[in-house]
Amino acid sequence: MAETTSTNEEKLPLNGRRAIPPNNSNDEENEVPEMEAFGLIPRGFNPRDYLRVVDIYMFKDPHEINKQEHHTDKYYNPKLIVRRGQPFQIQIDFNRPYKPETDQFWLEFLMGRYPQQNKGTYIPILVGNVLKPGQWGAKIIHRENNSIRLSIMSSTACIIGKFRLYVAVWTPYGILRTRRNSATDTYILFNPWCQLDAVYLDDDKEREEYVLNDVGIVFHGNAEDIKSRSWSYGQFEENVLDACLFLMDKAELELSGRGNPVKICRVASAVINSRDDNGVLVGSWDNTYDYGVAPSAWTGSVDILLEYYSSKQPVRYGQCWVFAGVFNTFLRCLGIPARLITNYSSAHDNNANLRVDLFLDDEGKVDTRLTKDSVWNYHCWNEAWMTRPDLPVGFGGWQVVDGTPQETSDGMYRCGPASVQAIKHGHVCFQFDAPFVYAEVNGDIFYTKMEKNGTQVVESIDTARIGQLIVTKEVGGDGMMDITEEYKFREGSDEERLALEAAVMYGVKKQSTEDAAYQPQTDIDMDFQVQKAVLGNDFKVTITFRNKSHNSYTVTTYLSGNIVFYTGVTKSEFKKQSFSAKLKPSSSSSFDIVIKSSEYMSDLLEQASFHFFVTARINETGKILAVQKATTLEIPTLRIKTKGEMVAGKEMSVIVEFTNPLKQALENVTLRLEGPGVLRTIRKQFGRIPVNSTLTWEVKCIPMRPGLRKLIASLNSDALRHVYGELNVQIQKP
Repeated sequence: MAETTSTNEEKLPLNGRRAIPPNNSNDEENEVPEMEAFGLIPRGFNPRDYLRVVDIYMFKDPHEINKQEHHTDKYYNPKLIVRRGQPFQIQIDFNRPYKPETDQFWLEFLMGRYPQQNKGTYIPILVGNVLKPGQWGAKIIHRENNSIRLSIMSSTACIIGKFRLYVAVWTPYGILRTRRNSATDTYILFNPWCQLDAVYLDDDKEREEYVLNDVGIVFHGNAEDIKSRSWSYGQFEENVLDACLFLMDKAELELSGRGNPVKICRVASAVINSRDDNGVLVGSWDNTYDYGVAPSAWTGSVDILLEYYSSKQPVRYGQCWVFAGVFNTFLRCLGIPARLITNYSSAHDNNANLRVDLFLDDEGKVDTRLTKDSVWNYHCWNEAWMTRPDLPVGFGGWQVVDGTPQETSDGMYRCGPASVQAIKHGHVCFQFDAPFVYAEVNGDIFYTKMEKNGTQVVESIDTARIGQLIVTKEVGGDGMMDITEEYKFREGSDEERLALEAAVMYGVKKQSTEDAAYQPQTDIDMDFQVQKAVLGNDFKVTITFRNKSHNSYTVTTYLSGNIVFYTGVTKSEFKKQSFSAKLKPSSSSSFDIVIKSSEYMSDLLEQASFHFFVTARINETGKILAVQKATTLEIPTLRIKTKGEMVAGKEMSVIVEFTNPLKQALENVTLRLEGPGVLRTIRKQFGRIPVNSTLTWEVKCIPMRPGLRKLIASLNSDALRHVYGELNVQIQKP
């Protein structure tokens, strides 16, 4: 009997604007007919008389040619994963030898529910004699008995994601297709090894680091006292690739836009945070983390992404390095070279005027009521490497993307991609969000006093502090690389002034100093030093005055010690001290103030950050000197050891130890341990650790992958957070 297509299929939800609903899910599928008839089929037609596909072999194991040549052998995923613009091989077994003169077959790659050829979601590939670089094509490279081996080239502009593969055979009465078979699904990723790809990176060591390294380092603390910790990106772990593709579905990025790294970065920077789109992570900066995990307790991205992928609900909680760590995993997983950046003394300036206003009251203290801007001790974001065909030549390369929700951009909490090169030269007119990033790394701190009559008097201006150091992990090692020069010219150089003038011309607001009375003080210099201290100990702050004039002066000095969030926002003032001092002509004098542990321990926040603010009034002239500094206490570390031989596939032990250094017991202690390729994240709760006692935790595991791996542990408790430990381990081949 002749086949007809049924008309009672579900009706598509149509609207007046488009004939096809939006195609923005990689997960959904359409029904593909196995027999697509050209018309009525004669009674005697038997599909078995024609060429038929018996089997398709994808060469998809990690040791086989495709994953080896495409640098995808580390993905813990049984399906074929290849990079675009580079040939890969498959083998098709037919029911009889293939005869090129009479047999005609082609391949079809499909994505989403409404595949369309002009959108790049339906790709028919005919077999030809030659592969053209950067364009879809296939050619036979080997024929034997009933089998042929094909080399397939994908387009360098191909959509990133998971394609379904069908083989179609032509017969006089219709097209015969292979059955839907998820084993032949093919993931296609960005290709930094391919010169025609928008993310091409020409240095092999950099590709090894920025695409293939699954652990990294987060630098935190402050510029005077840099601290570092490891972070497990885990972009190759089981289900992480699917979770990353799900993020693009969640962001409702049209499938046809998924070959463009600029679009992907822009939507990802919004979906990494939960503001306005129920994205991956809920930000919390208030030191209370009920019903969630404290940001400092995470050791890597995998738990966060997999929890989001399975629950479809935002994961609690993140702060800037957590957003940046997860974003880095997303980018590297899809094949976009990426690195995590730390900017020390990052300006969060609410009105993008390149000026952070700190208002002082009569005593010279910061007036928290009037002061709206803040300087973060540090802020982490990401850089992603790509060309920018949407901008003039010269602005490709590293682009700033930031998933931490700070300000809205085009109505959503997102930031970037913004060209680092454009930021350096002040060309902030080029999309996206360059003025915001420019203000984070440039700008001046104005100490302004409000007089009783409402006039503002600028007491001092600090031009060098904001964006004083910008760093990332070095290539191929665990050290730090200073990249400040990529964002800005040397402080005070002609080029720096020019870049600033360009930025102002392109609309960055800069208030001139003339609009407020400002005469700087030149006779006397003041500075202070904070002694390095371990959490739980006393330490001292030394204030030094240098009187360069021939006059004697008396100064009234006020020191304010505050416990701050790393965002520069004050939680509480724990130390106030004033003193008067005589300054002799042409001489220096120093004064010590002791800070006792009992003064700060009760209010301490997780990053053990203090902010000291010293103001001094010269009684004879009424001038005010102001200096402020952030400082971080040394937090004790976890010790990690291993026991037994470390061989892939054999059981070994990992031991984590910690001694409580505080003068109080630690309550509600949680330990986490993870290491990509060695063990999945394990959590353990301990009730309490008494004063001076040592906790020991032994974990048995079977490492999967040989090579140099990293174990990362964190400890979290009510009174103590940001405790980390790490260990490099060499896993031998069995």
